[in-house]
Parts: sequence; structure tokens; C-alpha cells
Amino acid sequence: MFVTTANTLNIPGPLMDRMEIIRIAGYTEDEKLEIAKRHLLPKSIRDHALQPKEFSVDDGAIREIIRHYTREAGVRNLERELSKLARKAVTEILKGEKKSVKVTEKNVGDFLGVTKFRFGKAETEDQVGVVTGLAWTEVGGELLTIEGVSMAGKGKMTVTGNLRDVMKESISAAASYVRSKAAEFGVEPPMFDRMDIHVHVPEGATPKDGPSAGTAMTTAIVSVMTGIPVRSDVAMTGEITLRGRVLPIGGLKEKLLAALRGGISKVLIPEENAKDLAEIPDNVKNGLEIVPVSHIDQVLEHALVSKPVAIEWTAEDEERARQAMLGRSDNQASAIPH
Repeated sequence: MFVTTANTLNIPGPLMDRMEIIRIAGYTEDEKLEIAKRHLLPKSIRDHALQPKEFSVDDGAIREIIRHYTREAGVRNLERELSKLARKAVTEILKGEKKSVKVTEKNVGDFLGVTKFRFGKAETEDQVGVVTGLAWTEVGGELLTIEGVSMAGKGKMTVTGNLRDVMKESISAAASYVRSKAAEFGVEPPMFDRMDIHVHVPEGATPKDGPSAGTAMTTAIVSVMTGIPVRSDVAMTGEITLRGRVLPIGGLKEKLLAALRGGISKVLIPEENAKDLAEIPDNVKNGLEIVPVSHIDQVLEHALVSKPVAIEWTAEDEERARQAMLGRSDNQASAIPH
């Protein structure tokens, strides 16, 4: 029997078929802090022939390194950064510049240079069309900002942000659902033929895929079409169906950790993932209001600043709108010089 480890599953299919895949969740920030204090820091001190009184790193500095100088599920790069600090401490002591070196949150940048990574933070104000989703990556969870805008046009849907096929299909499903329920959201159905919608997911250099942003995409489109802002302290994850059902997702632990780090107060998760909360650390569950949902109506109730007001749209309204559109088309055709 062979036991192997890997950070990704990008291995040949025949080889993977002969293996049993055991997924191990990444460490939380608190777990990384304890590992660094109990094991990594003492090891760096021993390896560089230092004494504890000569070199120390406080908790704030370690958290700063975890957040802004490493991005990983484990602690390999954290160990490297601590070793780098130890080497610089040895250099300063041997030069006679200092008898001891204490690294704090305020001076860690003097030793490690400018930060390497942006630590995810939520939006600070409620905005129309701006939704905070949650994403799983190979190095942990991330906040995923989704932006939507509308403009006068002919019903075109544009999606940008280096999105792969599954995510594009998720946006199409979200748009179709919103259009089918337009009157319930207080939107006249013909508006979809007179407006273009653009959905963008920032950080375009990073490829994005998966269906779990379906609820966030739907919320963004509803917000754009109704003009109702989205709450900035709410994040969400879940796949959407054409009937509005919210389907389960993976990577719940990592996504909740990202929400907690980013200052999110309420997270909407699929109801079918509620059973997975038993595996989530108590400090994460205590720091968030986690709301299981089964339908997009529940998502919108929590995510939007106010509830959309439904309108009555009859067959007569539809016919009048169709005739008005035909009239505009005829006027445009007659205005074209021959």
C-alpha cells in the first residue's frame, strides 16, 4: 500500500482511478497560530542557534504573516517566513546592531518587505448590484465580489472576469429565473428586452468556475433590475436551479472561514449543507450568523435591503407591450434612409 499527498488533483486519470481520495481540510487561522507558536517558531530558533531571549515573534506578527505573506492550506510557507525572520535576526545580532530582536505586527514589514497578498474584506456599504459570494480554492476560502450593472439596450447579457463554462451557465440559469419571475420582483417583463445586463467578477487574471455562486448571481441581477441595494454584511453560497431551489455546495468550512476573516456577519448556505455544520469549529460558528436556505426567495429576504414589491402583469399588459415594441421597430425602420 502506498500513501501519497498532493495539493491538487491534477494527476493522470488512470493513476487517480487506482487511488482512494481522502480530502483533508486546511488549517484555520487560529490553528496556524498555535502551530507556529508551539512548533515552527521554536524550530526556527533552534535551527539558527538563537536563544529565546534573543529572538521573539508576537501573536500579532504571526497573524500578519498568515494573512498578508502566505496563502496556503498548510503551514509550509509560514515556516519559511519565520525562518527568514530568524536569519535577519541573526544578521543584526552578529553585526552588533542589537542584542535581541522582537518582531511585532507593526515592524514585521521592515523584515519581510511589502505584503504579498490582499487579506479579503467585505464591502463597507450597501450597493445596488454588488454581492459578496464565497469561493473555494486550493489554498482555502475566498470572498468573491460579484458586480452587476444595467444599461439601455436590447436584452443582451454580458459576463466578464475570466469565467469558465460552468459559472457562465450558472449566470444564464440565474438570469432565466429572474426573467421568469419578473412580475413577482416588481419588474415589467418587457424591461428585459430594453436593457442590457453586465455581470462581472473582479480579479480577471484568476480563472473562476463552479456553480456555487448561483445564489449570488441571482441576487445581483434582482438588485440591478429592481434598484434595491444588497446588504454589505451578508455573504452567500449555493447553486441555483430554474425553479429557484438552492442546491448544496462543497468547501463549506473554508468558505465560512473566509467570511469570518472578511468581517461578514451573516452567511446564507444551502439547507442541505446544514448537516456539515457539525464539522465546523465552534469559534467560527459563534462568530457568524449562519442561515440555511432552500429557495432563492429566502436568500433575497435576507440579502436585499428591502423586499421587492410584486406587480400584476396580465395577458393584456403583455399584448400592449408587444404592440408598443412593434410600433417602435416600425418607426426605427422608417427613419432609416433608403
